[in-house]
Amino acid sequence: MFQSTDKLKAALKASYGKPKSESFDFSRIEQFFANRTPKSSDHSISDKTCQDLDFDEVFMFVDRTVSRVGQQYLYARLRTIDFNEAKTRFLEKITTVFSNDSSLREEIGVSLSGLSHPNAYYIPSLFLKPHLEPPHWFWAVKLLPILSLFFLVLLPFYPPAFLWLFGILIINYSIHYWNKNNLFQYIASFPQLLRLNQVAQELLKHEPLKPETDDLNQSVRILDEVSSSMSFFKLESKLQSEVGMLLEVITELFKALFLIEPLILFHVLKKLDSKRTDIDRVFQYVGLIDTALSISSLRAGLVYSCQPQFSKGQKTLIVRDVYHPLIPNPVSNSMTLADKSVLLTGSNMSGKTTFIRTIGINVILAQSLNTCLATEFTMPFLRVFSTIRVTDDLLNEKSYYLEEVQLIKALIDESRSEIQTLFLLDELFKGTNTVERISAGKAVLTFLNKGPHLVFVSTHDVELTGYLKDTFDLYHFTEIVEDDQIVFDYKLKEGDLQTRNAIRILELNGYPPEVIREANRLSEQLTRAKS
Repeated sequence: MFQSTDKLKAALKASYGKPKSESFDFSRIEQFFANRTPKSSDHSISDKTCQDLDFDEVFMFVDRTVSRVGQQYLYARLRTIDFNEAKTRFLEKITTVFSNDSSLREEIGVSLSGLSHPNAYYIPSLFLKPHLEPPHWFWAVKLLPILSLFFLVLLPFYPPAFLWLFGILIINYSIHYWNKNNLFQYIASFPQLLRLNQVAQELLKHEPLKPETDDLNQSVRILDEVSSSMSFFKLESKLQSEVGMLLEVITELFKALFLIEPLILFHVLKKLDSKRTDIDRVFQYVGLIDTALSISSLRAGLVYSCQPQFSKGQKTLIVRDVYHPLIPNPVSNSMTLADKSVLLTGSNMSGKTTFIRTIGINVILAQSLNTCLATEFTMPFLRVFSTIRVTDDLLNEKSYYLEEVQLIKALIDESRSEIQTLFLLDELFKGTNTVERISAGKAVLTFLNKGPHLVFVSTHDVELTGYLKDTFDLYHFTEIVEDDQIVFDYKLKEGDLQTRNAIRILELNGYPPEVIREANRLSEQLTRAKS
């Protein structure tokens, strides 16, 4: 046991500050997030925004949890902005403890590893999903074991009682194996719930990890009261893998004769149904501790990071040296906004969309993990919505333009809220003609930018800069053409894009001379017409 613990501590020490190398089963990881009922004040990051910001990849980079409970809690926390400052302060306090105390960090990691089995993914079903209800004929399940015992006692004195006992046994076996399917749904989660409560008790022994209220201790004690009933299923799970064939036949006969499994199963489910709040509280506590451990490891592995500063209600954003978590050797950028939004111009591949994603990801990390990949990050509390990736929906017979129209309409609806929001957009209305694209784009961006909201939008339509320069700060990315080579520096620059290299890039990629001449002639003609 000691050797095993030492090896586990060594593994935890070696993995500290590093991303996981394991596979991720998102269908299980998201179960806590997908089935919980969020508070009305919560903001859930939508599936569309997650797709736009490459959320799954970001999660895989951020996740350094030890337990499956912590992994599920971290996923839900990243996808839920709850604006709960007290919870954030407690999370930061525990994170700081772990960052400063490697010995405690490894000891807690050992405790949390008790919930690393995949079966721990099923714990949320015990307090978030409806439980099985006993059938209307369940009264017979309570009566039949009494009859079994009666005829079993009568048998030595009245041998013909065997016929009655045999008939009851046939009925009981039918009920016993009918219940196997019911039992199968819980045989994985019951033992893990017991382990969850044990892990919580181990964590609470450490003074720095104790919450400020006694609610958690009370919930742990309440779950202890049902532990004895659930212990049967822990034993059942163990016996299935360890007992021999003969012993298994005997134990199955005994359980069927007295219908032990259905009686205990529905008894436990009834108890657990009234303990949902307590299970939830214990689950979230263990998940939060593991998340703090994960944040500590994340920060240790970053080149640099900072804690965000929140400017309540102000339409400001101060960003220093911010970078994207998924790009090797990333280029950092800075900006300061005051009562304005951002309009980005630049050629393809210059960095516009990546920068928009960088801002969105860091705004989410700031509010969920109190961590930003920057040297300074000052922002208001923000909801986040986006429309970056847009595709044709051929199955529902939607064109690219109609799909885009409906996505942007959803952002307009959200902008009517008084809650401050960050809108992230990339190339509005690409599916229509230039005149209407610019006209509609200007109108939509002006609408979204009303009140306290912040808008980050990229565009190739430089005409928009003239229409929006009073309410949007103008920034751009550009490429440099040197010695017949195209070089991107990915550095954010203030002001409108002045250089025009698109045709030159065509030339460098071997387009025919007559194509280049015609393109340059028309470009000059159109420029004079606009002037």
